[in-house]
Amino acid sequence: MSTLSNGRSKPHEIVERALELSTADGCVVIADEESTANLRWAGNALTTNGVTRGRTLTVIATVDGKEGTASGVVSRSAVTAEDLEPLVRAAEAAARGAGPAEDARPLVTGTPASPDFTEAPAETSSAVFADFAPALGEAFARARAGGRELYGFANHELVSTYVGTSTGLRLRHDQPNGTLELNAKSPDRQRSAWAGRSTRDFKDVDPTVLDAELAVRLGWAERKIDLPAGRYETLLPPTAVADLLIYQMWSAAARDAVEGRTVFSKPGGGTRLGEKLSQLPLTLRSDPNAPGLESAPFVIAHSSGDDASVFDNGLPVPATEWIRDGELTRLTTTRHSAGMTGMPVAPGFGNLILDGGGDRSLEEMVASTERGLLLTCLWYIREVDPATLLLTGLTRDGVYLVENGQVVGEVNNFRFNESPVDLLSRASEAGRTEKTLPREWSDWFTRAAMPALRIPDFNMSSVSQGV
Repeated sequence: MSTLSNGRSKPHEIVERALELSTADGCVVIADEESTANLRWAGNALTTNGVTRGRTLTVIATVDGKEGTASGVVSRSAVTAEDLEPLVRAAEAAARGAGPAEDARPLVTGTPASPDFTEAPAETSSAVFADFAPALGEAFARARAGGRELYGFANHELVSTYVGTSTGLRLRHDQPNGTLELNAKSPDRQRSAWAGRSTRDFKDVDPTVLDAELAVRLGWAERKIDLPAGRYETLLPPTAVADLLIYQMWSAAARDAVEGRTVFSKPGGGTRLGEKLSQLPLTLRSDPNAPGLESAPFVIAHSSGDDASVFDNGLPVPATEWIRDGELTRLTTTRHSAGMTGMPVAPGFGNLILDGGGDRSLEEMVASTERGLLLTCLWYIREVDPATLLLTGLTRDGVYLVENGQVVGEVNNFRFNESPVDLLSRASEAGRTEKTLPREWSDWFTRAAMPALRIPDFNMSSVSQGV
């Protein structure tokens, strides 16, 4: 092993050295090497751009005692060789000062080592925008000529994660993550429309295409129509479906369901596993190898919670169907909660895909709508009732009225009250599954592919003044 210098050490070396320094009964070290590149623009002109790099090191120490195994977790950024021993000792002290960990399990063994564990971390740079930036300039020119202003940002992040354990695991995963958000406004700021995309490398996103889409929506908004609160046939675009189903999955921990605390708890005891949640052939799944949505094939847990355990670091993550043909088939489990509930181990998810069996685009679904609402996106989503997973939130950046297959104008925004589980049971059509950017949760989760859903009676509970 190379000698650590006073400067910035190689990630695999710092992982190895932390493991050597550990005097705990067990140790997990996670090194996250992150680099980001970004562009921001306003009023059809670039405003800022930049590149950043950083490192975060997490040390998880486990200490065996008469009453069980305790864990201590300490994370710090910008760690150098001098910081390493104090960090390891802090994690060990935290473990010795803690009571037995409820989720304690033997550290994972047997996961094959990553062949690139000792290689340098992957890094992004401004070069990721080499093709995107000229296209953005073209979009600015078109927007100026069309009398609209573009605002937004493009962000690319690349995180190389190295996981080493005292049981011999040496794993590495490189996760690229790109987001593009584009907002078009009329010069008087009275009309606004939004579009977003997720991407791994910015080679599959074209801002001129998004600008053309936003130009159409701003045209729709030239006619304003006031509608009261009520239940409306509503077309939820893929981004809105993703936001709702991500929240549903965040609420799908098996232990909470068994203990009667969630929408997936069965009245009188047990869970709703095996229950038909939708009459449509909906399959909700996660797959770390899904093309374009690739995610970590093993557990990376910086802390323990309802759906994650630090003791599971390095555990393989298989492809999982959470709902199959409308039937609830899996809830998320750690090894600990799987043992408690008698369910299979089903680690948390790095991507989310809904297949509904449909092949129609959102535009084709609009064309077959007699009268209904077309949403752009949702925001400010909050939980009202965990027992039913009732959520509330607002529509944003365009709600449009559809009559006889045509968009006839923009209506006011609404506050909604709906449960995503209940929406699945009432959905009457699913469109074509496509990669999408969840707008509300894009800071935490971006790898999703969803269809548009037709809801016959979406509950717009009140009129909102939001934009």
